[in-house]
Amino acid sequence: MGQNLILNMNDHGFVVCAFNRTVSKVDDFLANEAKGTKVIGAHSLEEMVSKLKKPRRIILLVKAGSAVDDFINKLVPLLETGDIIIDGGNSEYRDTTRRCKELQAKGLLFVGSGVSGGEEGARYGPSLMPGGAKEAWPHIKTIFQSIAAKVGSGEPCCDWVGDEGAGHFVKMVHNGIEYGDMQLICEAYHLMKDVVGMEHDEMAKVFQEWNKTELDSFLIEITANILKFKDSDGKYLLPKIRDSAGQKGTGKWTAISALEYGVPVTLIGEAVFARCLSSLKAERVQASKLLAGPKGTQFSGNKKAFLEDIRKALYASKIISYAQGFMLLRQAAKEFGWTLNYGGIALMWRGGCIIRSVFLGKIKDAFDRNPELQNLLLDDFFKTAVENCQESWRRVVSTGVQIGIPMPCFTTALSFYDGYRHEILPANLIQAQRDYFGAHTYELLSKPGTFIHTNWTGHGGNVSSSAYNV
Repeated sequence: MGQNLILNMNDHGFVVCAFNRTVSKVDDFLANEAKGTKVIGAHSLEEMVSKLKKPRRIILLVKAGSAVDDFINKLVPLLETGDIIIDGGNSEYRDTTRRCKELQAKGLLFVGSGVSGGEEGARYGPSLMPGGAKEAWPHIKTIFQSIAAKVGSGEPCCDWVGDEGAGHFVKMVHNGIEYGDMQLICEAYHLMKDVVGMEHDEMAKVFQEWNKTELDSFLIEITANILKFKDSDGKYLLPKIRDSAGQKGTGKWTAISALEYGVPVTLIGEAVFARCLSSLKAERVQASKLLAGPKGTQFSGNKKAFLEDIRKALYASKIISYAQGFMLLRQAAKEFGWTLNYGGIALMWRGGCIIRSVFLGKIKDAFDRNPELQNLLLDDFFKTAVENCQESWRRVVSTGVQIGIPMPCFTTALSFYDGYRHEILPANLIQAQRDYFGAHTYELLSKPGTFIHTNWTGHGGNVSSSAYNV
């Protein structure tokens, strides 16, 4: 990522000084990938700092956590008031907020920037999500927007996100949505393979066709490529790959934040848990020999029609995932006093990043129509889109359940939709239960905001518990 960002900056006319703790890597880079460019090298932090114009702009691409703090601590004595340190890794947003405050007290400007797009994105145009010390933005804006991916008539997939940890929070939610998108595609693949009984080349063609529809996206495109890829022995590679998914933590952070701020980001949570379940490979092998599924159930419907149902279920579930992700962004903005441009965020994700898709343009349009939009499902375009997919979505979920196919994200997306559209939910019973056993009080529909306690048994007394939130 670091090398490719340097080469990207060089392509756009910026002179970059490269440094790595392993000095030989700098020399190798200059002798190979950066040969013939204007990139210069440094064999120490002191040398690197001495070669930079003021205000110095230093971007770190190191592992999140203590490594970032270690580099900052080494840099601080070498820098002057107004110099800028940029963290381009996947740091936890609270760490970014802390670093902003600590460096501000020392007269330095700190930026935490999400960088998405992998190695290829870094080289030819990533999605960049900078946040932190706003005073730094004029000094890095031209660089960042020059190297970022471009969409539409040349709009850069980069703009200032907000104060403190806002940039890394937005990147965290991006990665959480990425988890959801990937799991939804996996569930569609599972249904094709084990319900419809399709071969890899057939599935690849379907995903290629889907990539010409509303599902046009990077992840759908690479899924088609993966499905048709053959190993050196001429056999498909995918079935040889161990079905135990790894994770770096950003999806988990998104789910934890959702719980912390009370936002029902159920789909990303299920996508994280699906990876956790996949990692129990040895247990699943044992369980597969002991635990029975439904008997005598086979798919007997129309194959072409069911594939269209799967496509629509995938599209509807994807809408739910993004709706939940933007709900979390809105709540975080309230918690931290950030001013987030939701349409701008959708534009930043429109190109360069892993979740880039045509779909994101529709999200930008929705927030352009109504910047105060509470939920994507309340926008006419997305409301109509889900309604058009609803029958297919329900058929897919019911068919999968009858045959015994796990679909954690398809099903939780549908449950969220049904919960969100219900005026009355059974939570009134939960409130009555809480008051019955713990005197936790409840509100009446006729008197919202007034909390009362009932002596349900005649023996409980009339004193309620003190109010608290967990």
